[in-house]
Amino acid sequence: MFELRKLPYEKDSMNDFLSPVTFDYHYGKHHQTYVNNLNNLIKDTEFANSDLFDIITKSSGGLFNNAAQVYNHDFYWDCIAPQTNAMSDELSNALKENFDSLEAFKEKFLSSATTLFGSGWCWLVFDIASKKLEIVQTSNAQTPITNNKVPLLVVDVWEHAYYVDHKNARAAYLEKFYQHINWNFVSQAYEWAKKEGMNSVRFYINEFVRGK
Repeated sequence: MFELRKLPYEKDSMNDFLSPVTFDYHYGKHHQTYVNNLNNLIKDTEFANSDLFDIITKSSGGLFNNAAQVYNHDFYWDCIAPQTNAMSDELSNALKENFDSLEAFKEKFLSSATTLFGSGWCWLVFDIASKKLEIVQTSNAQTPITNNKVPLLVVDVWEHAYYVDHKNARAAYLEKFYQHINWNFVSQAYEWAKKEGMNSVRFYINEFVRGK
């Protein structure tokens, strides 16, 4: 059985960004529901004993949606922190190379997240084929790993991620998000993406966060 992962911080540790009430609903109810649904959907199927990475990359329909949402949320929680921290020189240089400057990256990332229509996610990814960094949008439960891209950073732009604290002001939520990015985690994700490619995603999903 899959279990809801533990948060890497207290739910009252970033009240200027997300309140305990948001964590109660977003983490305690929405994320938990995806885990519960996943466990129910794999019963008596070919995926009953599969790990989460294989379920995400090999399933479809409702099973894929719930499995991918478990991972998407797992990753999102690690991308934020009570206080932002410094990115590595390696990541900083890569962002400058791919987006001209750190300021240009921020502007493009926030613009992409703001303009994503409906519910979904905005990601910074490492493209394994081109070895470049890209910003990509995904709708609903979609995740870049199905397109052979390694996630480095993600922001959740489903309304339940921010409506309690920021109402319909997605842009205000995103500005606060940027002030709480866990650049140390993003830097480590980039380092491992360059070394291990998609294996770094498998390791994160199945070992680093939690197992089965």
